[in-house]
Amino acid sequence: MTENVVVLGAGYAGTGAINRLQSELGDNARLTWIADVDYHLVLHESHRVIRDPDVRSDITFPVNQIADPSTRFIQDEVTGLDVDEQTVELADGDDVEYDYVLVGLGSQTAYYGIPGLEEHSLTLKSLDDAMEIHEAVKDAGREATRGEPAQVVIGGAGLSGIQTAGEIAEFRDEHRAPIEIHLVEALEEIFPGNDPEIQQALRDLLEEAGVQIHTDDPITEATADHIEFDEGEPLDHDVLVWTGGITGRDALDDADLEKEHNRVNTGANFQTSDERVFAIGDSAIIDQGDQPAPPTAQAAWQAAEVAGENIARAIENRPLKTWEHEDKGTVISVGEKAVAHGVKPAFGISLPVDTFGGFPAQNLKKMIAARWIADITSWNAARKSWPSL
Repeated sequence: MTENVVVLGAGYAGTGAINRLQSELGDNARLTWIADVDYHLVLHESHRVIRDPDVRSDITFPVNQIADPSTRFIQDEVTGLDVDEQTVELADGDDVEYDYVLVGLGSQTAYYGIPGLEEHSLTLKSLDDAMEIHEAVKDAGREATRGEPAQVVIGGAGLSGIQTAGEIAEFRDEHRAPIEIHLVEALEEIFPGNDPEIQQALRDLLEEAGVQIHTDDPITEATADHIEFDEGEPLDHDVLVWTGGITGRDALDDADLEKEHNRVNTGANFQTSDERVFAIGDSAIIDQGDQPAPPTAQAAWQAAEVAGENIARAIENRPLKTWEHEDKGTVISVGEKAVAHGVKPAFGISLPVDTFGGFPAQNLKKMIAARWIADITSWNAARKSWPSL
């Protein structure tokens, strides 16, 4: 009997899983890949597009460079998952039947019920989003003057918010645009929940780039021209970017699976409350004991390897592997500069410091992206993309 295996999403989770499944599945399975775009975006480099739209061609890869000829690709929006009928519901096409499905749809932005925030802010979840931020910042800079500079506010000082602020600062400097940049974080420090050493290193780079940092005061409301805080004075904006949180996709609203905020609960083997449904990446809350795996690109890359193998094992009635997330460190860019922290030693070489910047951190960030590109396409493609990473 031939099994129908369906993978949803072309982000890190979906693309990585396709890559592994193509090498794991035998002749007894048909593989279908469904995504709303016909390319994979190296999302953790999408902030580069905010500064320079020409970067797009170096961080997007058509599915036909990734998928084998035998893999069927469907470009359509997933609108639902019926686990009783074992079908994936699509916006335009017919339902797609599955025997096993891997949910890797990613996430959407969470607004936490803050009035006006969704209506008046831009987000960074796609290539189109990055282009929209670029155009908004460019237009705001053109209309501003030195006496009345444009006000660009980024809400949320996690990885996306920090990297967005850094790219807008580079755009401002390259174009000598009259722009003031504000990075707003509700908690006490930027990059919350991380080591104070990397928090300080990032703060130093941001302040050196002229980014004004506002912490320890949550946004309570957003309007078309300003945001209000719990305690502080309102802050005007010409452009408001929100990177403050994630929630699951609406497509999973009615799926009869155990989930929280539309993110599907899974075991450490990626199996959900339905044994024929697996989930990874931002779509999933993966059991790792004390706390779930983080919703990061690094975790999705690691998980995709095991998830792909586990679906092949499920088809063959073999025991499933469990996965344990390994934190290999953090590398964050602030414009052309970067900070690395907690990077695991490689090739037997230990690092003398836990946090470092400069050329080593910049090069390491490029190498991480290049390695991923090479894994899903080729080293030639990675070399071509290198200058933009």
